[in-house]
Amino acid sequence: MSSQTGTATQVERLRRGYENFGKGDLEAIRADFAPDIVWHVGGNNPLTGDYKGIDDVFALFGRFFQETGGTLKNDVHDVLANETHGITMFKQSAERNGKKLETNIVHVVHFDPEGRITESWFFPENSSEVDQFWS
Repeated sequence: MSSQTGTATQVERLRRGYENFGKGDLEAIRADFAPDIVWHVGGNNPLTGDYKGIDDVFALFGRFFQETGGTLKNDVHDVLANETHGITMFKQSAERNGKKLETNIVHVVHFDPEGRITESWFFPENSSEVDQFWS
């Protein structure tokens, strides 16, 4: 059974991570990622794949900001977490090349014993819409 303190800490850490991502403050996020993090991007679009290590993940984040002209926004609805897993539910919106994206996403992460994210998966409400947006 998870302790309340650990659960609250991971929930706060995930919420803060989304706030820092929204501000483009990647350095503030760095401490929340394990050095060997794996960021899985599903679907069938140019961003699909596994990004390994902090530098690779940050390069992906840079592409998000660059390709959307900074319009990508994540409106967090809820965060659930314990010491080993976390789930964030949010609405994502962005604009790119005249296209608009607005979809609900479930983000699942795993934590190492130090509380850092080791793996990440996104499950959009409509994956074909996300694929079309990024293609």
